[in-house]
Formats: sequence, structure tokens, C-alpha cells
Amino acid sequence: MKEKIMLSIIFILTLSTNIFSQDFYDLNTIQTIEITFEESNWDALLDAHYSGDGDYIMAQSVAINGVVFDSVGVKYKGNSSYRADQVKNPWHIELDTYKDHEYDGYTDIKLANCFNDPSFLRDVLGFHIIRKYMDAPLSNYANLYVNGTLIGLYTNTESISKKFVKSRFGSKKNAFIVCSPPDGANTQSSDFPNLVYLGQDSTDYYDSYEMKSDNGWQELIDLCDTLSNNILDIENILDVDRALWMLAFDNAIVNLDSYIGLFSQNYYLYRSDYQQFLPIVWDLNESFGVFSQTGSSTLRTTSEKQHMSHLLHFSDSDFPLVKQLLNIPMYKRMYLAHYKTMLLENFDNDEYYDTALTLQTLIDASVRADVNKFFTYNDFLNNLTSDIISGFGPRSSTSPGITNLMDGRSSYLLALTDFTETAPTISTISLSNETPVVNETIKISASVEDGNSVYIGYRNESIAPFTRLQMYDDGEHGDGAANDGTYGTDLEITSSKLQYYIYAENDNAGKFSPERAQYEYYTIAAATNSDSMTAELVINEFMASNETTVTDQNGEYDDWIELYNNTDTDISLSGYFLSDDGDDLSLWAFPDTTISANGYLIVWADKDEDQAGLHADLKLSSSGESIYLSNSDTTIIDEVNFGEQTDDISYGRFPNGTGSFIQMTPTFGFENGDGTTGMETEERIQTPNEFTLQQNYPNPFNPSTTIRFTLPVASKATLKIYNVIGQLVTTLVDQHLTQGSHEFQWQAFNMPSGIYYYSLKSGTYSETKKMVLMK
Repeated sequence: MKEKIMLSIIFILTLSTNIFSQDFYDLNTIQTIEITFEESNWDALLDAHYSGDGDYIMAQSVAINGVVFDSVGVKYKGNSSYRADQVKNPWHIELDTYKDHEYDGYTDIKLANCFNDPSFLRDVLGFHIIRKYMDAPLSNYANLYVNGTLIGLYTNTESISKKFVKSRFGSKKNAFIVCSPPDGANTQSSDFPNLVYLGQDSTDYYDSYEMKSDNGWQELIDLCDTLSNNILDIENILDVDRALWMLAFDNAIVNLDSYIGLFSQNYYLYRSDYQQFLPIVWDLNESFGVFSQTGSSTLRTTSEKQHMSHLLHFSDSDFPLVKQLLNIPMYKRMYLAHYKTMLLENFDNDEYYDTALTLQTLIDASVRADVNKFFTYNDFLNNLTSDIISGFGPRSSTSPGITNLMDGRSSYLLALTDFTETAPTISTISLSNETPVVNETIKISASVEDGNSVYIGYRNESIAPFTRLQMYDDGEHGDGAANDGTYGTDLEITSSKLQYYIYAENDNAGKFSPERAQYEYYTIAAATNSDSMTAELVINEFMASNETTVTDQNGEYDDWIELYNNTDTDISLSGYFLSDDGDDLSLWAFPDTTISANGYLIVWADKDEDQAGLHADLKLSSSGESIYLSNSDTTIIDEVNFGEQTDDISYGRFPNGTGSFIQMTPTFGFENGDGTTGMETEERIQTPNEFTLQQNYPNPFNPSTTIRFTLPVASKATLKIYNVIGQLVTTLVDQHLTQGSHEFQWQAFNMPSGIYYYSLKSGTYSETKKMVLMK
């Protein structure tokens, strides 16, 4: 008889600072990268390629934290930070140029040389702040050696690549634009990526932008045209909320080597599957006041930078992203709300200083050992608080002490009328039904003081745009009595996971709840009414990241969805629908198709209906979303909600046709196995279908958390942490464990406060629970 496994998980608050995860971008770890060349003149070769066609040259090997990769592509990168006559140049290492290498899931490594940053802090500290409010690269530090010689300490920042956009936004094939001039920005040129509309000839944009995708020039032109000439339609083509966060961030930390500075550069645009451009911040080494040119003036002193206008370029046509957005009253109030949140959460409370001091302590020995750094060790120590002369030639400037700049700037800004105006207060958000069922309409209400307009933003998919819907205080929308300060509206629940936020404003100020919206939000979990029907027709298996597993009839590795008929009778699918959009359940209609008794049916999710066979007008997001199967009445008969997926691993029901979804080796049109890849049959027999889970932990919890569980028999266990949008944060364990108690720690000091999920899997058991991180 199988032994029943009792599994208990206890979250314990600790003050430990031990590092148990060696993630490549762990904020508390300095990476070690060693490049080996067969050639002794490797520097001259790299210089020649930099000034030539910019191709990679082959390093004999690259070792990352002791893991060695042979035949790796490397090159120098950078604009003003590169010089042929300096030892410490910035690097781009591409592990998969010649062979299919990757480290910790990454193939591109970008190392910046801290040029113009005496503090060594600006890149890493800046990205630490902006990641609280929008998708941005991970960043930490690395010591770089070449042929056994230490070159120096670098900032190691995640590449904004196709891997990046796929992991954050669920796709990688859409328009993808580097908003920096391909030949580098300089004062002798006026070709800047400022989103000014230049007409319909794409060649007029070539000198200002670099296209990373196969196409996208017309989409960029449409964005510039809409921004300048049809601003009321801007949300159809631009994620305005992300743009407002980016503009507020750049302005707050005086990051003028950005969109709001002279060259209007150093950001990316990626167009999502929902046709919105998503801005991404990049290159912060001259933030916190190092770069001093706004495009309309030069801020020569720290005092001038402290007092830079929070509405810089408000009336400047050369900066339409600022002028056009902030001249819409609602967008301006949203911008100010985001800006104030950023000031209060980072600078008014000195959180940024605590983080900077921690980073300075971490890298102290490495900076001391860096003989090729551009400043002295004392400059490094002092620039956290004191001004240092920085730069060369025409770009020479004062590098403000970070705290000198930001303490003064925060005090100045928070005393301005725009930030002292009385903002609405949002409280007591209520649902008419706390446990709704999919397709049910509920009433949602919120108590608001000092507001005259209230909205709910909601979506059914983690990467979809939010839809904004007005709420009313008229006594007719589930809001109580008219004019009682409670605002309400009807909300249709069309999926099992609806995400939302509340926004309120008056004539002078706005307020979000949660305050980091739209990057953070509330969630409504709904039950599906499909349980009684799953015995007949179900979504049985799917793959959202098909890289090498199986091709369609045209030889393409497309995503796929497998249906299974649990009955002994054929089922006609005429009139049935598949969708990945909870707001449009009839997105793709099945043609006149039958699924045979106890049979399987494959649908390709590739948005290519012109191909022969079943090709649905949808694509699956590898970062997580939902799949809906509906009948002719658009009643959901099966629904799957999933998080981040692994390349060439499917997600399927076990037992086949009836069980819960688990990761598994793909079976594509055949009976599903139990998904325990690499586990022997004896071990599968010993693992039951479920565990008894007892949850006993403080919630919310602090950044250092211990997770304990007990296995009465040896088995494989996987314990992973996901963020609120389903992105994998870290894997604590993924291996065969011995019988007995096991303990793992998650160090979340570099993670923003908010909702996270821990997912525990062993054998056919899979359980995911929510937890709240508070700092």
C-alpha cells in the first residue's frame, strides 16, 4: 500500500542575510566572469572590430562563476564609454554566437565600465528603484578577468533582448526598437529618437532609431503620428501608464541621458500582442545628475539639478512624449501621483540611501582592487554623499553626491504645490460577492474622500492592457446612497483571475490604489462553472514555448493546444470557440470539425489562419495567461490559467483528461504521462497523487523567509517563487530529495513589496499559494 506523504510548509521570519540563491542577477552577489583568448593581441582585435563592422570575435572560453563555455562571441560596446586607448572598456558577451550555450537561462551579458560614475552605484541603484514600478532589467556587479588578469569591476545589467521581452511581455516577434541613434548621439547631430513625427517616409527615421525586429518602421511612424496629431487615441498604440512612470523616474533622479535630456535616447520600445508600445528604461550610468544637458539648457551645479522642474519640457514640441501626455489633465494628475509615490517610497524615507550604502559595502573590496577604474577609491567612497568632478572634454561635469542631490531634490519637490495639493483617499474596496463565478456580474465599490472622478482599471490577462471604467456615486451602481462618498459600478467576471486597481482624482491631484498601479494591482479569484462538464470535452495539454518539440505541416514550431474527448461518442465542434482573451471568448471559432470518441485534437496557436488545418487566431504567452474553451453560447466549458512556461515542456492534465495540470514531457496527441521527467518508475509508484498541505505562516512576511517541508519517502521536489504576474522569480529547489525534513530560504531583499506565489511540486502533486511581501 502506498505510504501517504504528509507535507507541512512553514514560513518563518528571520533576520538572516545568508545567500542561498546564486542567481546571475542576485543583488547581493558579485559575479566572476573570466574570458580567455588564444591571441595575445585580443585588445587590438576587439578595437578593430569595434571601429569596423562591430561583429563578435571568438573567445576561446568564457567562465561564469566557474562554469566554462568554449567558443563564445565577445565584443566591445558603448558610445562615449568606449575608447581604444583605455583598458577598461564595456563588453557584450554573447554565449550562443557559435554554440548553443546559456548560463542561468541567459545568453547575452552586458557589462558596463562605470565610466562617468565615481560612485559605481548609479546603474544598479537606478534599476533597483524603477523595477518597483515597471518592467526593467535586472542589474548587479561582476568582476571581469581576461587571460587571467583582472580588468575591473563592472555593472552587470540584463540585456533588453528578445528573451527579455518574451519573458516580460509574452512575445518576441513584434516591432522592437532601440531608441538610441545607431551611430551614437552627439551634439553635431539633430537625429534624436524623440518621437517627433517626421512624415510617412521611414528613411527619415533611420538615423535616430535602430530596428531590432524584422519590421516595425510603419508602427513607429504611426506612434509618432498619433502622439503629435491624434493624442486622444494614444492608448490604442502606447502603454501610457508605463510611459508616465518612465518620465517621472527620469525626472525625479535627474536622469538626463534619457528621453527627457538633450539626446532623447536610452530607452527601448516593444509592441505587445495587444498593439501597444511598451517603453523600457536603459543605461543609467549618468543618472543622478551626471549628465547635465536638458536639450534647452545646461544644469551646471548640483543646486540647479536639485531644482530642475518636475514638468521639464511641458511646452516643448521637441519632446512630444512629455508635452502631449502631460497637457492632458488626467495624464498629468496620474504622472504627479506616480511621481509622488516614487519620492515617498524611495527618497523621503531614505530607502534609496540604505540600498546604496548596502551596495557600496558589497563592492568596496572590488573597487579597491580595480586598478583600471576611472576615479580614485576615495572618489568612490565620497560620491555617495559628496560632489566629484566627472567626465572628459565637452561632457565634463560635476557628478553630484547622490544623497546631496536627492535629499535636496526630494525636499524641494515635495514642497511644491503640485505635490502638496490634497489628493483623494481611497478606502474600503468591496465586492458584492467575494467568491464570484465566471460569467457572473458583480458590483464593486470604493469609499473615496476628496475625489470627484473615480475609475476602475481591470483586465483578465496578466499582460493585457487595463480597461478603464468609470465608477459612480449616484445610488444606482451598488454605491449606497447618492453623494455619500462611495463609488460603484457593475463588473462582469469573464475569467477566473481578474486584476484591477482603483484610480481617483479631483481637479488638482490623483491617487491610485494600490499606489504602484498599474504595475501592481488587486486580484479577484473566481470559480469556473465548467467542472461538471470536464468529463466530456477538455483542454488536455498545451505548449506555450515550442522551440524544438514538434512542427506544423509547414515546418514551423508554433504553440499548440490539445483537446481530449472523455466520452465514447464523437463530438462536433461546430460553433465552439477557443480564446486567450477573457473579454472576447469567441475570438476563434472552430470550423466544421469533429473530435472522435476518446480522441485527441491539436489546434495550432499561431495567428495564421491561412494555413491548412486548425490554426487559431491567437498565440500563447510563455510568461503566463489563460485559455478558454467555450460552446456556441460562449459559455466557458473549460479554462486553464497558467504561469511562466519552460521551453519544450508542456502543461497537461494528469491523469489524462481528468486530472490537474502539471508540467510534463510533451505527448502531443497521445495519453498524458505524469510529468516527472527523469524519474524512475519505482519512484513514481511511491508518490501519491496529492499531499495533505498544512499552511502555518505569518502573512505578510519579511524579506528573509524560511520554507520547510518533510518528505517521508525520497522523491523529486520543485519549489519555485513567482511574482504576481506569473513570472518566475527564483527556483529554490528542483532535484531529487532524500526522505526527511528539508529547509530552504528565500532572500527577497532586492524584490519589491507585493503579492508573490510559492509553487510546490512533487510527482503528480502541485500546489500554489499566495503570500504578501512587506518591507
